[in-house]
Amino acid sequence: MEYLLSGALGLALAACSGFRVFVPLLAASIAYHTGVLQPSAGFAWLGSWLAVGALGTATVMEILGYYFPVVDNVLDTITTPASFIAGTVLMTAALPDLDPMIRWGLGILVGGGTAGVIQTGTTLLRAGSTFGTAGLANPVLATAENTLAVVGTVLALLVPVLAAGLGLVLVLYIATRLRRWRRQRMHQRAAPLPKT
Repeated sequence: MEYLLSGALGLALAACSGFRVFVPLLAASIAYHTGVLQPSAGFAWLGSWLAVGALGTATVMEILGYYFPVVDNVLDTITTPASFIAGTVLMTAALPDLDPMIRWGLGILVGGGTAGVIQTGTTLLRAGSTFGTAGLANPVLATAENTLAVVGTVLALLVPVLAAGLGLVLVLYIATRLRRWRRQRMHQRAAPLPKT
């Protein structure tokens, strides 16, 4: 179950980095810094104050930058390879202790690949918007991408917690049902047999 939740978290954060590179990195950094999540071996640096500060600054600059004509297209050129790297880091950092070769392989293929595909799609969409509307629709597109990055990141962080909560509720429900069944069986054994 740990591998499933960790993989789902890493994949979701990697996907969000395809919309905005630094939003999920900042969220992961804050979660690691506060101890809400534990990074895998070698990624403790992601939870440092320096990382939180640098990623916070980069997040604000990236979000605002997409609202300026021409800058948004330049940012797409820069963030396409950066999103692949971010997706790789987020996926690899989320995975529990695995063989480093497997962890990095999954990080590159699944995390980096997912982020890269989404970023490529948004880059092509923005290029079409720039060409078709002379850039007038680009701020609307930027708002949609910002929203998807933030909401997706929040959901990615909450889903494992919700899944664990649902798992706990399921365990408690089954334990209660088993206890009732056991009491009923004991009660049936203790009841006198009907006379013939």
